[in-house]
Amino acid sequence: MDVVSDAVAAVRIGRPSSNRVRVSGSWCARLAPYDGAGFHVVREGGCWLLPDGGGSPISLGVGDAVLLPHGTGHVIADAPADATTVERAVPFDGWLDARVPGPPRADAAGAVELLCGKYRLDRSRVHPLMAELPEVVHLPNRVGTHPELRTAVDLLGHELATQGPGSCIAVPSLVDLLLVYMIRSWVTQGTTGAWPTVLGDPVAAAALRALHSDPAAPWTIDRLAAEAGVSRPTLARRFTALVGRPPMAYLTWWRLISAATLLRDTPDPLAAIARRVGYGSPYALSHAFSRQFGTTPGQYRAAATEQSETRGQPRSPKLQASMSR
Repeated sequence: MDVVSDAVAAVRIGRPSSNRVRVSGSWCARLAPYDGAGFHVVREGGCWLLPDGGGSPISLGVGDAVLLPHGTGHVIADAPADATTVERAVPFDGWLDARVPGPPRADAAGAVELLCGKYRLDRSRVHPLMAELPEVVHLPNRVGTHPELRTAVDLLGHELATQGPGSCIAVPSLVDLLLVYMIRSWVTQGTTGAWPTVLGDPVAAAALRALHSDPAAPWTIDRLAAEAGVSRPTLARRFTALVGRPPMAYLTWWRLISAATLLRDTPDPLAAIARRVGYGSPYALSHAFSRQFGTTPGQYRAAATEQSETRGQPRSPKLQASMSR
């Protein structure tokens, strides 16, 4: 696994949802803040997005994609959104139920087609790469940019429109792929920020690739420095400055985040999980887990199972797993 894949896998829970929406005329819908992430892709026409918190309206044209990685509430409308627009906005779910996912009337003016979707995320184990994403990631459609994202959008649009055999598997997989491609596009489009810089640094990136590819390996700072092709002091200095904590401290944190994911998503016994994340015994893992999260692995798993049964999807208890610890 690589850093982006692991960062997404650590927080993603349940199955994503998506809809294809066609609308014309004057319209305005509000999406309330969401415990996850949301996206919109414009397939035809154009519209406007106004995020909560007083941000500037964002114009979205054909082919534009927008990701709201922190579930920020927002309004989407046919015209620039202002205070009056927000007041007349209808709840998105009710508005969506009234839409007919077919071609607009021949006389319809300003027809717009959107692909909209949501991902449920567990914020208790968020990787700092995900935490650093801005409230709104706008990826304009420009010739030659983000070709893999454009391909995924086309495939998703086709599946939602045709509902062919196998769509129940294809659609969620494509929505997951869309999330990865949108984050990758943000990382590679020249964005300023700590983690695009980290992933662009050959030393830090090499060390992170090694740690994420095999977190259970008996890593030492010397072995990791050799993997990155630099001296031990160079690795320690550059990694700590860019990532925000020393290499071995990052490894310990990531092992425990991985253990939490396995406890939530698998029935594996604690001994097997300990081996998979690099701990010599269940006791050693349990001690480190309790110190980091303030709860035992067994209590964590029981709470996650209870929430899964009561809410119909896997959820985890609120844990303090921030990189600042």
